[in-house]
Amino acid sequence: MIHIVGAGCGAPDLITLRGKQYLEEADVIIYAGSLVNPALLAFAKKDCAVYDSAKMTLEEVLTVIESAEKEGKTTVRLHTGDPSLYGAIGEQMRAFDTCGFAYDITPGVSAFSGAAASLRAEYTLPDVTQTLIITRMVGKTAVPEKERLRKLASHGTSLALYLSTGLLKEVTEELLAAGLAENTPAAIVYKATWEEEKICRCTVAALEQTARENNIKKTALIVLGDFLKSDFSRSRLYAPDFETEYRKVKHEEN
Repeated sequence: MIHIVGAGCGAPDLITLRGKQYLEEADVIIYAGSLVNPALLAFAKKDCAVYDSAKMTLEEVLTVIESAEKEGKTTVRLHTGDPSLYGAIGEQMRAFDTCGFAYDITPGVSAFSGAAASLRAEYTLPDVTQTLIITRMVGKTAVPEKERLRKLASHGTSLALYLSTGLLKEVTEELLAAGLAENTPAAIVYKATWEEEKICRCTVAALEQTARENNIKKTALIVLGDFLKSDFSRSRLYAPDFETEYRKVKHEEN
């Protein structure tokens, strides 16, 4: 059996209970060593075989898993954050399906959630935006033309940019070309929820300079938008005059 597990955004205690259980039971763990907090490996049993996929190709990963499957062992493929976001699990699952291997997926806390928690922010605020766009700057990995940052940013929603810290010059150019104001609030969150987490608040125009001054070159999430301001309306959900299936409006008696 193969368990694809989301390790969470950094802090070891942010892995799910199910993910922790699978790590404790695993005979083989293949983890994304360049991104996953190695402290999570402390949950592995003593005789567990551990592999760092940062040093492996997909073919090498599949060879290890195939060997474990033949021996009736349990494998955990440990991915950073939530495996459904930039986890490259699609190609692995396709191979598992071809080979007839049984597998499941355990979700994890993604960096955009960890960053919001660290920033004490809410992406979806009344009268500000009800949409969060998660994307990345085009780099070594292609981005479909219709999903280029300039086009997505033009909507003016909350934005979370993965895998883009080394391209902040280009990011800034795209954001400004999309019509965002230079003073649009932004933040660079380095290793959200890790012990070495660093939060740098700035503006869109200052993204590149802020990263340079703080020596942040990778492993950071860029978030931006007016949700980082303090000016927003109260939610109607908990308003006294807002009736729901569970809460009725209390009318004053004459």
